[in-house]
Order: sequence, then C-alpha cells, then structure tokens
Amino acid sequence: MRNVVLATALSFALVGCVSTRIHGTPPSAAPAPTTTPAAQDAPPADDMLNATVWYQTALERDLVYRTVYRAAAQRLPAALADKTWDALPKEDRTGSVKGLKPAIIVDVDETVLDNAPSTVRAIREQREFNEAAWGQWVSERKAKPLAGSVEFLDAAAKQGVTVFYITNRDASLAADTIANLRSAGFPVAKDTQVLGLGTVVDGCEQEGSEKSCRRQLVGRTHRVLMQFGDQVGDFVQVQANTPEGRAAAVAPYTAWIGERWFVLPNPMYGSWEPALFDNNWRQPQGARRAAKEAALDDAR
Repeated sequence: MRNVVLATALSFALVGCVSTRIHGTPPSAAPAPTTTPAAQDAPPADDMLNATVWYQTALERDLVYRTVYRAAAQRLPAALADKTWDALPKEDRTGSVKGLKPAIIVDVDETVLDNAPSTVRAIREQREFNEAAWGQWVSERKAKPLAGSVEFLDAAAKQGVTVFYITNRDASLAADTIANLRSAGFPVAKDTQVLGLGTVVDGCEQEGSEKSCRRQLVGRTHRVLMQFGDQVGDFVQVQANTPEGRAAAVAPYTAWIGERWFVLPNPMYGSWEPALFDNNWRQPQGARRAAKEAALDDAR
C-alpha cells in the first residue's frame, strides 16, 4: 500500500529497509585494499536494492502471500456466519452492522498488485520516487497479481462478498487502476468499488492520505469481514507516524491479526521508513540512511 500522499512526501517513497552494512576485519586479516578502479566505477549504494531483489526473486515472498490468503479463506466461513463480525476499528464504525451486506477491504499496491518493476526502474535510473514515473508505470497497466490474492477474492465474491479496493493512488489514476485490476482477474463489478485518494466522503474530513473516511464510507453500507494491507494505515488511523505511534495504533487490535486483519510484507517502501527520520524527506539521503542505521539493534 502506498500510504502517504506525495504532498506530504510520505507516500510512494520506494525505499527499502536495508541499510549499509559495515563489516569488521578479523585481527589476523590483511589490511583492507585501497579502492580499485572497478570499485570507483560501481554505482552508489542504493537502499532499495536488497529489498527489491528479495521482493522480486525470493520464493519465500510468494509463500508468505499464499499463507496469508489461505489463512483468510479458512476464516471466511466463520466471518460470514457471525452477523456481528466486523473488522473496522471502532473509530471507523459509525453505526450498527445489523442487516448490512458483507464486504472485504483490500489495499492495492503490494497487497494485491505487484509494482516492484516500478522500483526496479528507479534503481536502474539511480533516482528516488517521482510522480511522473509512477504515473507512467500505472498507465502501462502491467502490475501482476500477488500470489493467492485473485483466488481468495474471487472465491469471496462468489459467496456474495463485495470487495472494496481502498488505495492511495490518486483519483486521476482510477481508470488505469481499475483496468489493471480487472485484467489481472480481480472481482471489480463496479468502478465504485475502487476508492482512491481524493474520494469525497460526506460528513468526514480527509486527513492527508489516511484511509479512515473511505473505510467509514464502506462501513455505512457493509459489514466488513476482513481487511488486507501492507501498512498499518491500511487498517487503522495512525495519529503519530513514529515507531511508538504506529505500535499504539495497532495495540487495541492485536487479537484481530490473522483473524480479521491480514498483513502482507513490503520491505521496499512504506510509512515505517520516514517514521525513523522524523517524516522529513527533505533531509539528504545520507542523513536518512544514518537515521535508519541508528535504529538498528545489534543486541550489545
């Protein structure tokens, strides 16, 4: 999920979770050689590289996704049978669930659609995220479904569950997003099932890229059985994007993890990263990397 608007520079920042590693030299080892011409010609360190290589090539990624969606399929009958079952956080549930039709809410990016090729382009071009390049990627409609996602959501739709796709893709990208979802095989009977950034919700004031208003909109007409996402903000509103604030937002709902809330892995980007450097993308890349290294724990 892309969880932060570009205006606040918290979303779409495609930066991985791997920092520069510093290896010590054993006492008996020879002194490290001076920099060679080949090393001088090497591209600069890129925080996105290892995370993106894992995301694109590791079999384990697909196994994790299949595990999550298979676990959700096993929980779905109980969620459908229990007419009081609801996966919305209390601040997003504005009325009774009695008599409401069942629904599932999913994020789009890195939850059901794989956008790693967009990150690969940034790595090869030695740049960070930018809006124009992201828009170009979305317009190509090439994102593939992530393992297990189509099968699960299609099976849910066949049981009368409406799937809502709440995404922080801008509303201007809606047509391409809907077309990509449909071509990938996802159940999108109506365009209104895709709620992008900029969706107007009467009686609810949007706060940045938070999804609370859109969750409330779904909750007005549907009982939400499950939520899926790769970011904390896909499930609940985060009042303070700090490590402590993110943990506090989830704390009341930890019993729902793996039952009503299903979290997917995304080491490439997310609000977890700027939480480590005061949400300030204006800092030089070196300062941001230093903050991430400082957050590491070597258990000493």
